[in-house]
Amino acid sequence: MYSILIIEDDPQYRSKMELILLTEGFEVRTASDGKSGLAMLHETRPDLILCDIMMPGMDGYSVLELLKADNICADVPFIFVTAKVDRADVRRGMSSGADDYLTKPFSVEELLAAVTVRILRHKTIHNYRDKAATQSEQAILRNTITPREIEILQMVGQGDTSKGIAARLGISLKTVEAHRSNLMDKLGASNAANLARWAIVAQQLKGDVD
Repeated sequence: MYSILIIEDDPQYRSKMELILLTEGFEVRTASDGKSGLAMLHETRPDLILCDIMMPGMDGYSVLELLKADNICADVPFIFVTAKVDRADVRRGMSSGADDYLTKPFSVEELLAAVTVRILRHKTIHNYRDKAATQSEQAILRNTITPREIEILQMVGQGDTSKGIAARLGISLKTVEAHRSNLMDKLGASNAANLARWAIVAQQLKGDVD
């Protein structure tokens, strides 16, 4: 199970993100400020951090700066979640080392896509080095799902939403949603976290084919 640390001072957004991610199978911890968030980070290393920028006491930029200076947790994927939409703010966040920038308000699918793609990219690089296990799971994909479903699963791993996949493939949104439903049934993926695990395998499969 992938673990997410949410650092957000707005209780409404904090609860919203926590509920969405818990419902989709992620393990979630939350903090209402930067200081307590960093303390939780050192208790248990998360797979990804979602952090607001404008917070009292310690803002998101300071949290990220301290994170990048920590040898143990410096490579944890980090996403800013904020209402700040000015281009200069975005540039500052990304130049500070953030992996992504999620603007409020956001949809459930936008949140899940942002979280999924960053975890997948990190895990694909650092994990799945057991070739035997990887090949076994790739065989399951080849023997269980169609080429179109593999293509869609790979797009999920790239962070595409259902609407984005529909646009890229030139098919209807309902068709994409049907494919995703079939994928979850065939792979026994009851939620987004489980589907994300298979998307890692699909991305590895793509790399082996390429």
